[in-house]
Amino acid sequence: MNRTPALRVIAGPRARAHIEKEGLRQQDIRVMVGASGGPKWLALAKLDEYLFGDFFNARSAPLHLIGSSAGAWRFACFAQTDPAAASRRFAEAYQNICFAPGMSFAEITRHTHGLLDAVLPDDTAIQQVVNNPVIKLNLIAARARGINATRQRALQAAGLGLTALANALHRRTLGSFFERVLFHAADDQPPFYHLNDLPTRQVALATDNLRPAILASGAIPLVLSGIPDIPGAGPGIYYDGGITDYHFDIPFSQDGLVLYPHFYPHAIPGWFDKALKWRRANPRHYDNVVMLCPTDEWIAQLPNGRIPDRRDFNRMTDTQRIHDWGEAMKRSEALVEDMQRLQQGDLSALDA
Repeated sequence: MNRTPALRVIAGPRARAHIEKEGLRQQDIRVMVGASGGPKWLALAKLDEYLFGDFFNARSAPLHLIGSSAGAWRFACFAQTDPAAASRRFAEAYQNICFAPGMSFAEITRHTHGLLDAVLPDDTAIQQVVNNPVIKLNLIAARARGINATRQRALQAAGLGLTALANALHRRTLGSFFERVLFHAADDQPPFYHLNDLPTRQVALATDNLRPAILASGAIPLVLSGIPDIPGAGPGIYYDGGITDYHFDIPFSQDGLVLYPHFYPHAIPGWFDKALKWRRANPRHYDNVVMLCPTDEWIAQLPNGRIPDRRDFNRMTDTQRIHDWGEAMKRSEALVEDMQRLQQGDLSALDA
């Protein structure tokens, strides 16, 4: 019986040439990317565990992680002493979170913030992330500007509408409404430190700002409350990093390879670009990127024929959603099997 291929590998020209000559080796990877996208990442759960429980287990050179929103939460697990266990805790907590009917905006925010206890259960975990000598966490949040900094939801909705209109004209206008904030590993400047496509502020991660920075990176406007006045970042209201960097359209690194486990075969620059089918990441930024994503055939065999989605909270009962999300997580073991074949020199998953 023929097995359905689960993993699709999309490599930029330089990355492809390297893999064809040297294979995919952990020591050749300098940066790893984690996209926004809510529960979509659950379809990668077992691959996440494998990458940091096995693939990068013997890593000695610094590896810079860059994530926004759900990607930032995932990557905070990977910088801990037992990354696979932390990733499992987070996945299980995310799978089982439920929101009671009629729950208020503030209650939804508090309930969601409780998820972070699964990622960072104590001060020891925080210290492990901030002081990790090899796995360097970097994450994105967005500081609201102008009308978007209001706490009145009606005005904020109007501000987001203006932001969307301006962004549709040109992505650079986004900087008038939100400032990108790069929270970076304090002891090792990442190769993407000097971003200048949008107004960007660099803030070193520390024990007093790690939790609020992670919370801010996942604070979706009009869904969750923004995080005020993060230590080291200055006054302001900070929101979801996906606003500026949804799937990322930045020059990650000039050296080595960039590994990008992703749930889509394409990259959308920012949150407001989701509806703009013509706006995709610059191919030059993906020249040395190795993107690992599920095949359409594998996705079609998941419950409901798709990967988990935030809208599942509204269109399913909690019992059904928890089951279906759990099934998608279990089946992601097939991605690990294909990843292992790739490491052993089987390039059949590599896009032609």
